[in-house]
Amino acid sequence: MTAPAIPPGFEAFEAGGPFMQANGPLYVRRGGAQLRFGLRVEQRHCNPMGILHGGMMASFCDMLLPMAVLGQPGPVKGRFLPTISLQIDYLAPSPLGCWLEGTAELLRATRSLVFAQGLVSADGTPCARVSGVFKIGPEFSDSFKG
Repeated sequence: MTAPAIPPGFEAFEAGGPFMQANGPLYVRRGGAQLRFGLRVEQRHCNPMGILHGGMMASFCDMLLPMAVLGQPGPVKGRFLPTISLQIDYLAPSPLGCWLEGTAELLRATRSLVFAQGLVSADGTPCARVSGVFKIGPEFSDSFKG
């Protein structure tokens, strides 16, 4: 059985460290200031019911919010954004084989914190609403700029 294609315009996302490299693959599509994150739900991402595991959704969202913020111009560009708080409302299941796609926006940035929110859909159906608070950390090395 051949895996469904990745939607046009998405490319493999190589950043995120060894945890996300082992648990992905994640995909990204950049269009101006808007960044879209994607994931094809595989068996290894699922719970025993064939639905995306809540922990994998949390990991996806924990990458979506800060990466979307880093993709926007402003004072946090090129900075590490460690998570302080992440809230997720699970709205609908994300079944095996579906295309998970998320968008996010910067709500506010202070001298030391970033506030962001996002929405994730499974094959076009909203499945998670997420918000988070992130610390504005040190600059990334030249090898990683988001």
